[in-house]
Amino acid sequence: MAPQSPLIEMPLFPLATVLFPGGQLQLRIVEPRHLDLVRECARHGTGFGVCMTLPQEQQDMPTPPAAIGTIASISDFHSDEDGLLGIVATGGSRFRVERSRVRSDGLMRGEVAVWPTELEQTVPVEFALLQSILERLIETMAPHWRHAPRSAYDDASWLGFRLAELLPLEVVEQQHMLELTDPLQRLSDLRDILPRFQKP
Repeated sequence: MAPQSPLIEMPLFPLATVLFPGGQLQLRIVEPRHLDLVRECARHGTGFGVCMTLPQEQQDMPTPPAAIGTIASISDFHSDEDGLLGIVATGGSRFRVERSRVRSDGLMRGEVAVWPTELEQTVPVEFALLQSILERLIETMAPHWRHAPRSAYDDASWLGFRLAELLPLEVVEQQHMLELTDPLQRLSDLRDILPRFQKP
């Protein structure tokens, strides 16, 4: 468990996806409550929390968000052809939601404890295969990472987060990778999953 910090309040945006530190998220803003969220963040220069929505146990019950999420900072705005607002957000620190409430307009707010950034650890030679796999994934799936410095591939935290977002993992597996606090354990778990993606 990561050390806890003083609580801060922020709007929460539950999504059926996982945002990793350093990752990118593209959203189309459809609902008025989320437009209010974007306005608030733009006005105050603050971020919002992205939490994965957990699977529903009953169809008529609201979907609760995961307790561990990632702070998203809006880095770009654009208007889609249908007139809807689109945003690009970048993942920052992870957090744990300690308390949350839903406003009358449906917007969720939470008091969160922000986790510290993982300390940089050099990727051990036993995980060199993961570095090669990430290079291939980036070449075909994530051109915005093509110019990442070689030193990034040697950082266990960066390597693990990028693999977790690009490999075809189930969303609950991605959430597991987000919640791990040991970058080497994350690489080990990812390596154990790889055989599933190998062609027979």
